[in-house]
Order: sequence, then C-alpha cells, then structure tokens
Amino acid sequence: MWPTASLQKERTSQRFARRPRFVLVLRGPRAEATLYKEQMHTTRLASDTQTEEQPENRQKKSKENPGQSRSNRLSALILFAVVALAPLPFGSTDPATIAFWCIVLGVGMIVLMPCMLNGRQFALLGLAGIVIAAYGFVLHEQLSAHPWIASFHPLWKEASQALGTELEPSVSIVRNQPYFALGPSLAAMMTLVLGFVVCTDRGRARQLLQVVAWSGAAYAAFGILSFLVDPTKLLWREKEAYANVLTGTFINRNTAAAYFGSCAVIWLLILSEEIRRRLPGGAIKWKSLPNMLFSNTPRNIIVSFSMFFLCLAAMFMTGSRAGVLLSLMALVMAFTLYFRRDLPPKSGVITAIVSASGIALLMLQIMGAGVSNRFDTQAFVDENRLATWRSTLKLIADHPWFGTGLGTFPWAYPAYRSADVSMWGVWDRAHNTLLEIAAEMGIPLAGLVTATWLVAFAVLLRGALRRRRGMIVPVAALAVAGIAALHSLVDFSLQIPGFALVDLAIIGAGLAQATRNSDSMPS
Repeated sequence: MWPTASLQKERTSQRFARRPRFVLVLRGPRAEATLYKEQMHTTRLASDTQTEEQPENRQKKSKENPGQSRSNRLSALILFAVVALAPLPFGSTDPATIAFWCIVLGVGMIVLMPCMLNGRQFALLGLAGIVIAAYGFVLHEQLSAHPWIASFHPLWKEASQALGTELEPSVSIVRNQPYFALGPSLAAMMTLVLGFVVCTDRGRARQLLQVVAWSGAAYAAFGILSFLVDPTKLLWREKEAYANVLTGTFINRNTAAAYFGSCAVIWLLILSEEIRRRLPGGAIKWKSLPNMLFSNTPRNIIVSFSMFFLCLAAMFMTGSRAGVLLSLMALVMAFTLYFRRDLPPKSGVITAIVSASGIALLMLQIMGAGVSNRFDTQAFVDENRLATWRSTLKLIADHPWFGTGLGTFPWAYPAYRSADVSMWGVWDRAHNTLLEIAAEMGIPLAGLVTATWLVAFAVLLRGALRRRRGMIVPVAALAVAGIAALHSLVDFSLQIPGFALVDLAIIGAGLAQATRNSDSMPS
C-alpha cells in the first residue's frame, strides 16, 4: 500500500521532532566529529520538511522585485515555447525557421534580467562570453576584406589568374557564407544563456523539464502514429530517405533517436522521483519494491511510466545504432546517479550499473530488432564515416588556424574526398561535429569549444553528486549532454537546431541548478 504524500510528510516531521538537535555521546577527540554528523543529519531533515515553503519564499521575492519577475516570466515563456516547438518544422533546419527562432530568442535575451546570479554563475557566463568573443574574432577574419592576422585563401588568387579578372580575396573559400551560416550557432548560444539565467529559479528549471518531457511524448506519439499510417510521409512531405524507420518530425533518424532518448531520460527521472517520494523514509527495501509498484499504483506513476515507454518505443523504432546505444547508457547513468544514496554502501553502485545494463540489453533485444540487425551487418561505425574522418583531418591540416569558413564544408570537402568513400550520395557533413568545427573555424576555436564542454560536464557531475533537493535537473542535464556530445562525435545531431535548442536549454538549466548556493550537501 502506497503511503500518501501527507502521511509521508507527517512521518518525516515526527522523526525530525523526536530527534535531538545535538547528541554528544563521546568524549575526547571524536566528540566533535559526532556532533558534526548529528548537525548535518538535522539540517538534511529540516531541508526535507521545508520543501513546501519554497514557493512562498519565491513569491515574496517576486513581490519585492515585480519588474524582474515579469521580465523573466516573459523570457521563460519564450524559452518554453522554443524547446516545445523547435523539433516540429522538420527539426528547424530551414533558414527561415532558424531566422525566426533567432528573432524570438533575441526578444527573450533583451528582456532578461540576470541580477540574481552568484559568483560561480557569473564565472560560467564569463566563460560563455570568452567563447562568443573567440567565435566573433574568427568570423571577423573570415568575413573581413582586411583581416587582422589571417591570410587570404590562395584559392582566390588561383581563380583570378584562371579568369583573367581580379577577384577580391577572402579567408573563407565561399564569400560571405559564414554570415549566412551563423543562424544555428547564434540560436544555440542564446538558448544556452537563456536557459541558464531563467532556470536559476528551481521552479522554472523543473517546468522546463516538464515542457521537454511532455512535448517529447507528444512528438513520440505523433511519430509512431504517422509511421503506422504512412511511413513514407514526413509531416506533409514525401521522405527522401529513411522510409522504413521512424524519424518523427526530424529528417534524419539519428537525430530523432537522440531526441527521443533524451526525453526518455527525463521521463525516467520524473518516474524515479515519483516512486522515491512515495516510499517510506530511510533506505529503500529493493526486494519489496516490486510488490509496492504493482499494488495500488498511483496514477502519476502510471502516467510517467507510460510516457517513458512511449519515448523509449519511438527511440527504438528509429533504428539508429549510436542514438539507441548512447541513450541506453544515459538511462543507466541517470538511474544510478539518482538512487546512489539509496544503494548499499559497498557494492551497491556496481550492482545497480550491472543490473540496469542487463535490463537495457534485454530491452535492446526485445524492442530493438532493427538496431541489432544493423550492429550485426555494419558493426559500430561504417567504413564511409571512417574514410570521411580521415579526409577531414587532411582538410584541417591544410587550414589549421582559421579553417575554410563557417558553413563551407560542402564546398571544401570534395577536393579531399577519399576514393574509399562510396560514390553514392553527397557528403555535406563531416558526421563529427568537432572535426567539422575544426575544418570550418580552425583548431584553436575547436579546442576552446572542447574545453568549455569539459568544464560543463565537470560542473554538472559535481552538481549531480552533491545536490539533494532538486538533483533531478543536474542529473538530467548531465545525461542529455552525454547523449548529445558523444553522438555528435559520430553524427551531426547538435548541428540540427530542433535538437540542439532543446539540448542546450536543458544543459543551461542544469548548470544553473548545479551552481546554486543552497541545498548542496557533502556526498
């Protein structure tokens, strides 16, 4: 029988009331350590019992700063609308759609008021500012007729000699292309900053996860239904590829798998939170948990599990190898991080990882027949990708400092295309976002972007391990960031705005919650 929320709160309050605030049972050097442990336990119980007071405190702060509340409320609505609607129009890959999102996000940035940030959060914004400044410097060199330190690409001189006409040189091999290709990167950076500042408020961070979760479940339901009705249609268009697999509202199945996998991670954490909230206080009795799950199960848990299963089914139906495998790994990691304090102290984490991995492999065998077949026939990485990566490395070696120009990979790559690459199709992507950044923008900027991602992972991991209340947001951000970053090393999911905007909004929220001043406890 599940205990009600009010009964659980009453038990916690009684347990807190019965426990003395300071218990000193030892004398001598160990007395101080015992006193510290009792103080920490009292603080944690008090924190748990005061959860309901947080909205009142936030309302008081809002009354004290009504202008800030109204402005950030508008920014939050814009952020929620973007993450909910960005996947809809074919993954937002059309230039007009990208321009629209840039305008909408720009409005959100204009009315944003980042005045409640602490020192660590300002430091992260400073790091983002460094990346933006470096990005702007490279763009200046690629677009300017008088670059400060970069050299013009020799292709322009060769073209002038061949045509017998003097052509204005440029660092980019396609004049002004970096300007036209700026939209996705600009929208991604604004979404990250907007998610970070708006979601310094815990309530809005949780609302963001709810918006992503429910919109992801809606896209999953639509994708499954449309695939069953007519698998050759993508919204109102005929599919040019992937007619035998689910792609949802995305053109590419790999991006769809990463998106639905990220939504499944969020639903798993919401489900885990619902289960943990209804269990008695203290350590979880894992052996009796199945009986409690299937005995008078609350409606919230049934709904959360159904949405989790819906996103999981859509993910498997994409048939994406990397997307499915990385999403399953993220699910295992998210489950382990969330319940790590409830596991046995010695081998509990290892047992949880092994058990969860076994369940994930079982689901892969039952629900992912298409994925398993692709692993059997093509292994983990096909030869065309490997040959393309080797060719891209040669391209990078010839243009190490400022690249060939943002958005110029489709024009630069054919001269380096290896004979080992199949003649079928046009390779307009490197299928490795980091290599493509290095090829188009240069090695220094690619190195700075890599370092920034590593800092973000470190901050999110620290927040996931140290926070007690509100830990669902850093854990979700860490798992989603892992899917996006690792998948982008073998594909281009982060170059699709419909996925990148959702992903970066969650990462921004996770970074904001991981660096909050309160609610952080030693692990």
